[in-house]
Amino acid sequence: MISGLSWANKLLAGPKAHADPPPPHHHGKRFRNPAGPAGRGLMQQLKWAVSRRRKPWPKQLANPPWEPPPRHLSPGTIAATFINQSTFLLQVDGLNLLTDPVYSERVGPWNLGGPRRVRPPGVPLEALPPIHCVLLSHNHYDHLDLPTLKRLSRLWAPLIITGLRNSALLSRHGLQRVIELDWWQTHWVSPSLQVTYVPAQHFSCRSLHDRDRALWGGFLAEASRRRIYFAGDTGYAAHFKEIGRRFGPIDLALIPIGAYEPRWFMHKAHMNPDEAVRAHLDVRARLSLAMHFGTFRITDEGIDDPIHALDLARRAHGVAPEQFRVPEFGQTILVPASG
Repeated sequence: MISGLSWANKLLAGPKAHADPPPPHHHGKRFRNPAGPAGRGLMQQLKWAVSRRRKPWPKQLANPPWEPPPRHLSPGTIAATFINQSTFLLQVDGLNLLTDPVYSERVGPWNLGGPRRVRPPGVPLEALPPIHCVLLSHNHYDHLDLPTLKRLSRLWAPLIITGLRNSALLSRHGLQRVIELDWWQTHWVSPSLQVTYVPAQHFSCRSLHDRDRALWGGFLAEASRRRIYFAGDTGYAAHFKEIGRRFGPIDLALIPIGAYEPRWFMHKAHMNPDEAVRAHLDVRARLSLAMHFGTFRITDEGIDDPIHALDLARRAHGVAPEQFRVPEFGQTILVPASG
């Protein structure tokens, strides 16, 4: 807890500017990963397009019924409700946060092309509690969904926290309450909640002409001495151990397990379940929840393959099922203060 005066000073000051010379992940007008590029070139994309062996997915699935998100929580308790893809409702210390909210039927340019969802969101948008803050990891269509952000803005005008150079896109669509952060920069959302933007091994683009011009990353949220890590979209790299060194142990980690086949094409940008378990261990998470699966068919694996592969990976690394769980769509998982 910080005093009201120092809280006001932090809010007015905003995130601190990075040192000169710029950090190594800055490269002129573009950003880059310390471990090398994660995106693939046009020829590799064409190779994947002509050689794809996609496993079939169902056209439509229903979600099991679950109780709505809780209205009240005991002090220090975290509630994490899985909605879909990388969208979680996080409730802690009286605040409601959404990660990478996506409610559109399709994810692609103008929401006309691109993959279509195979199941509805686990919680209807109008059934959400008032949203105070949105954590926006990067600008890919299955993470930055403009129609959803506009709906949220009309309902509650939440603060959006994201990486550098993403605010220009948002402001063009009337979204003005935006804070941009560089890796390792922190913003105080409230006197008791601070959010740090942390590295990820990925890339950014919304078209053929803007590759890596906006920053990508994950988030570490700290409130009431509880720490929540949202990995965003990422391949497996050394940043997980650094996050664990700086912030671990972490009470709750949200880690992607899907969109990983074929490995020759996806391994630099998306983890497979074995790497997800390694990331869980690297960040020193007490509990991890799986995400980025079962919503949009983006890559070649079957809809349930990530879940089955995660079970094998947990066994291989000696991680108990209750330490790395696969939430149901719409399910709320409570992390008590004593957990």
